[in-house]
Formats: sequence, structure tokens, C-alpha cells
Amino acid sequence: MSTTEPETKVSNWNVPNALTTLRIVMVPFFAWALLHDGGDSITWRLIAFAIFLAAMITDKVDGDIARRHNLITNFGKIADPIADKALTGMAFVGLSIIGELWWWVTVIVLLREWSVTLLRLSIMKHVVLAANRSGKVKTVLQTIALCGFILPLRLLEGPLEVPGEVLWYVAAVLMAAAVAMTLWSGYEFFRDARHQHREATATRDA
Repeated sequence: MSTTEPETKVSNWNVPNALTTLRIVMVPFFAWALLHDGGDSITWRLIAFAIFLAAMITDKVDGDIARRHNLITNFGKIADPIADKALTGMAFVGLSIIGELWWWVTVIVLLREWSVTLLRLSIMKHVVLAANRSGKVKTVLQTIALCGFILPLRLLEGPLEVPGEVLWYVAAVLMAAAVAMTLWSGYEFFRDARHQHREATATRDA
């Protein structure tokens, strides 16, 4: 007679979930710093950059810890993408409000990001889709481009003014690439979700 050990349930009280929660808490502070003085303060823009960068680092760290120590929880599956989208979403909206980023870019990206997130959460019980390569490339491009726009590159004066303008145009090119990859990875996600949902439905009906 064989016995099966009961599966140990992972507690929601763990380091990855704490970092995810911290990232959500950081969003309003990031928004305040970015929007302070209409985005015309170099000091506050640098503070916003520091908060954004720290939050993105926690995103990388909490994922690595969760996978390495098998601390993946239902809370983390739901809260982690929400935290990511809240932070990057606030960055896109905030940059558009202060006139650093075109609104059409923000609208396209947010429509894609939140539609994918909502679909992922709605099918989570039946289909689990891991992040594909295009999605990871999209995230990296978005992060680097947003960092470039959050930094007060066009507010710099003196000898740093010309390099600042050049770096801003580099950030603009990266943002264009990020938008293209955002749309492509979104297409791949919906295609794969539809395919796996059909397979799961066929398996249940068999």
C-alpha cells in the first residue's frame, strides 16, 4: 500500500509577496515624485527615477526568490502582474500628463497590457501561460525606455544639455521598439491563449 505525502501549502506570508506588496505601495510615491511641479523639477524627476528603478529591481528579485525556493502562491500570481502593470501604467500616464510622452503611445500600451492581464487572470484556472521570449523582450525595452523618459534629460542645462538631448532621442527609439514589441507579444499571447484554451476544452469534453 503506497502512501502519498500531503502537498505542503505555501504561506502567503513570504518574502516575494512582501516585495510585491512593497512595489504596489511604491506606486503613489512614484506618481507624486514624477508629477511634482508638473515634471519640471530635476530633483523630483531623479527621485521618481530612483523609485521606479528600485521597484523594477524588486520585481526581478521577488520572481527569482519565488522560483528558487518554491514560494509561488495564488496571491503572488494575481498581485505580481497587477503590481507590474500599476507601476508601468503610472509611468506611462504620468509621462503623458507632464508632456514627456505621446498619449497615443500610452493608450496603445495600456490597452494591450491590461487586456492581457485580465485575460491571463480569467483563464488562470484552466490555462497557465508562461511569459514567452517576446514578452520578456517587451518588458526590458519598456523598462529601459521608461527610465530614459523619467530622467530629466531635456531639462539639463550647460555642458550636459546636448548629451541629454541625444539620450532622449535614444530613449524615443527604444520606446518605438517597445511599442512594436508590445503589440507583437500581445498578438502571440492571445494566439497561444486561444490555442491552449481549445486544447483544454477538448480534453475536458473527451
